[in-house]
Amino acid sequence: MSVWPAWEVREDGGATSWFHVRLAFADGARVDTLAVVAEDGVSLEDVRAQPALSLDDLGVLADWIEGPLFEACGREPGAQADAQAGGARRARPAWPRGIEGRWLIAQEYLAAQQDGVDPVLAVMCATGHSRRKSLRLISQARDAGFLTPRHARR
Repeated sequence: MSVWPAWEVREDGGATSWFHVRLAFADGARVDTLAVVAEDGVSLEDVRAQPALSLDDLGVLADWIEGPLFEACGREPGAQADAQAGGARRARPAWPRGIEGRWLIAQEYLAAQQDGVDPVLAVMCATGHSRRKSLRLISQARDAGFLTPRHARR
């Protein structure tokens, strides 16, 4: 990972710093981002990835780069994490695996259908997964018999 400063703004005794961050992987994949380090943590201004990041990966990107960014600023990343309620952060809520998870996927899907909203979007929101992963989970719930087959004749 490469981190280099872009600019810094000092105001009211504090500082907000912008950094260019590049993550380069052995397989040729690359993520370039403009990150902001302020008193309350790290936020991302711009992200460019080749190939594109999944929603899961995008959700944890700030966590991946937080330590090296705080190091570049001469700050302690642990101090910010301790200030948060509960300490550790998760990019998405925990979701049960196996048959229980498939049953819950089916319940989310069916409830969304009943409410007249997009069931795939409801599963995405409930699990925190991308559309592709959510479709895969819905398919697994169908295979387990919790949802009707997709191409059922009427």
